[in-house]
This record gives sequence, structure tokens and C-alpha cells, in this order.
Amino acid sequence: MKLCVFQGTFNPIHKAHLQMAEYVLKNYGFDKIVFIPAYKPPHKDYKSDMCLHRLNMVKLATAYNPHFEVSDIEFKNEGKSYSYLTALELYKQYNIDGKIKFIIGTDAFEKIENWYETDKFKQLVDFIVFVRENKLEKEKFEHLKAKGYNFEFTNMNFIDISSTELREKIRNNLPVDDIITEEVKGYIQKNGLYKS
Repeated sequence: MKLCVFQGTFNPIHKAHLQMAEYVLKNYGFDKIVFIPAYKPPHKDYKSDMCLHRLNMVKLATAYNPHFEVSDIEFKNEGKSYSYLTALELYKQYNIDGKIKFIIGTDAFEKIENWYETDKFKQLVDFIVFVRENKLEKEKFEHLKAKGYNFEFTNMNFIDISSTELREKIRNNLPVDDIITEEVKGYIQKNGLYKS
């Protein structure tokens, strides 16, 4: 099975996330894209009561595509959500053809050398890098190739959606129909999320 992993906080999942996954599915020929909401993101503040809500929203947002799967692997672990440990577990769970491909944005990829067990992690995955800025300076990532990180940049156009700004819009009752799916919007309203 050709497997691609999309790990993230997804707080909340929005249409740019879905467009990225669809792009990868269409252009790279994967059998499955596995969305993995982080239980406790190691580099971000998180509210423990939001963990299950984030997982539920990802399930709702991705249900339309049979090639999308949502994993609660990091919820079962209940520790910090380290990508290296998750990748090890995925190799046990799936019959993977080649290496796992790992979706990442340029903003996170810039800091990849600071990730937990990064030298071991880079042996387990190949990175598919999405541009998260208006002007990409590819040369600032070249040193990573020399250090054994295998990656390629996608040609998908930059989509400027910030989860922080999205939460702010929800808090202020501003329209978000163009940013999140109806299912996710309904879930947020039903559960009164992002209001405080």
C-alpha cells in the first residue's frame, strides 16, 4: 500500500487541509491518506478538552473521500504526539509499499532538525512539502538534502488560511463558509467551540 500521512493539530480542520490532501492523492497516486490529529502537540499549547473535538471534526471533514482515513493512534498513546513514534507504529499497522510519505508545510519543515529523534525519523519517511508563504526560497532548504532528509516541494498554489485567524472569526461570529465544511461548522456550533 502506498501510504501518505497528514499529521497536524487541525484546530480546526479547514478546506486548505482537504485541498492539500486531494492534491497529493491526485498527483502522487497514493492508496490512502491517513489524517492523524495530534493528541498533545509538543510545540503548541493545547486544551485537553479540545483533543476529542479535533478528532471528531477531522472525521466529519474527511468522510466524503473513501481514500481518506482518520487515525486515533496518538489518542491511544495519550503522550506527546511525536511523529517519529507515530511512524514506527504505522509501519506495524499497515503493509506499506516503500516508505511513508509525510505531508508538511514549509513553516514546520524549517524546524525539522529540532524534532524529536529527527535523525531516526528522516530514515522512516519522505517529505512532501507544501509552501506556506507567498515567496518560497527553496535554497534555504538545500542543506537538509545534504543531511539526509528526502523531500520534494509540491506545485500547489499557496493558500493563505490560518487556523488562528479562523478561530478568531468563529469567536467573533464572522462568516467562515468559504473556509470550513458545513459538517465542521455545524459541529463547532453544536458544541459551542472557540467562543472563549
